[in-house]
Amino acid sequence: MSYYSVLAVTPTTDEWIGDYLGPANKLVAQYGGTYLSRTASHEQIEGQKAPAALRIIIQWPSREAAQGFMNDPEYLPHLQARTAGSISQHYLIEGKDDLTS
Repeated sequence: MSYYSVLAVTPTTDEWIGDYLGPANKLVAQYGGTYLSRTASHEQIEGQKAPAALRIIIQWPSREAAQGFMNDPEYLPHLQARTAGSISQHYLIEGKDDLTS
């Protein structure tokens, strides 16, 4: 079953971005992930305002793949740099519909 990482990221500094993109791209692909969206082109159309500079959606082949990426020792310093240099929220969403009858 597919899983999706849905992130809202607002950089507070851009110092980490140049060193982040290459390794993150490589590791996402290594774990079977596919970027479906990485963009500043978004608008909120419902709910309480939750601003973010970037919205990112990654499709994963499994929960284990997503967790493997997040826990990979090669990714850890880049994750730490991103979280130190941004305001970020990351949700892992199972690709299923719990509301079907």
